[in-house]
Amino acid sequence: MNRKPRFSLPLKKRRTTLTLPADSLTEAQRIARTRRVNLSTVIAEALSEGLRLQTVGERSEEVLESYKKAFSGFSDEEMSILDGVLLESVNRR
Repeated sequence: MNRKPRFSLPLKKRRTTLTLPADSLTEAQRIARTRRVNLSTVIAEALSEGLRLQTVGERSEEVLESYKKAFSGFSDEEMSILDGVLLESVNRR
């Protein structure tokens, strides 16, 4: 079976103008100089990571709300049982 090597498709880019806080821009410029890359690379990486974290946070909230909804009908005693808490003393031999 012959497999062709996979190549990443080039990312589409669009030019835009952003207004950024001066201290954030200064820090991004410092990082770009230190890493010897252009400012756009640093900004793109920071934005991508920020968006990824935002998505993860939103997903976490969705999961938490689903759990709350799923367990909302249980009493405190039922929740203790689900958590594995023994409510009665156990005779030990």
